[in-house]
Amino acid sequence: MNSRKRGIIIGVVLCGMLAAGPAWARRAETGFLNRVVTEGGVAYDYQVFVPRNWNKNSKWPVILFLHGYGEEGDDGLVQTGEGIGNAIRNHVDRFPFIVVFPQCRKKDWWTSAPMEAQALKALDQTIKEFKGDSQRVYLTGLSMGGYGTWDIGSKHAERFAALVPICGGIRRPSGHPPADTQDVENAPDPYAPVAQKIGKTPVWVFHGGADHTVPVTESRKMVEALKAAGGDVRYTEYEGVGHNSWDKAYDTSELFTWMLSHTLSQKQ
Repeated sequence: MNSRKRGIIIGVVLCGMLAAGPAWARRAETGFLNRVVTEGGVAYDYQVFVPRNWNKNSKWPVILFLHGYGEEGDDGLVQTGEGIGNAIRNHVDRFPFIVVFPQCRKKDWWTSAPMEAQALKALDQTIKEFKGDSQRVYLTGLSMGGYGTWDIGSKHAERFAALVPICGGIRRPSGHPPADTQDVENAPDPYAPVAQKIGKTPVWVFHGGADHTVPVTESRKMVEALKAAGGDVRYTEYEGVGHNSWDKAYDTSELFTWMLSHTLSQKQ
């Protein structure tokens, strides 16, 4: 091979390497990612799960997950260690979703206005960044997050294609900080108004029959209220299971195919 041909070949190889470099550098991040959202002048750390096969050429279904009281804080991390975060790690193949994990501050509650606002802003920011499908947005939460699911899901029913409250309710157990829902909680019948606001939004409720932290009657009453209001509701109660009904609920493979079977347009 003469020097001229060798020079041409080397030049082509170098050009290929240079062209490949920027494409590699632009490869999308996936897995659990750190993000920050600012709401009301306060910065909140949160997490986003992005499927390995994510690409910008498709619209992706989105789940907003609200953690329980034990994961409150401001580290932006621990909320992925319970509930749906564990389910993703155990069965990642079941999650062709973008999943948003906001974190409630200590001594607060998902039903307070600032916490609701930062959760919804994290959701909006994620939908924009990762091409979320606004027709396929789902809301779920456990324990305190179950309360948040009922509350936010009823206030913003037009945003969610389906709701999955787990061991939550309307009337909170005693000993928790004041919340913006006190007027609702203290009403003679706080369940019917929430059911009316949820309307036709499909709901799948889970609760442990032996829950001593959040009475199972909270879910039973909401299910009955939704039925009375003509709602679309499923109920799974685990006999003999205590407060942690979320591990069994999120291990239900049918749950995520059920979610994907619903879109906002079907509620019209």
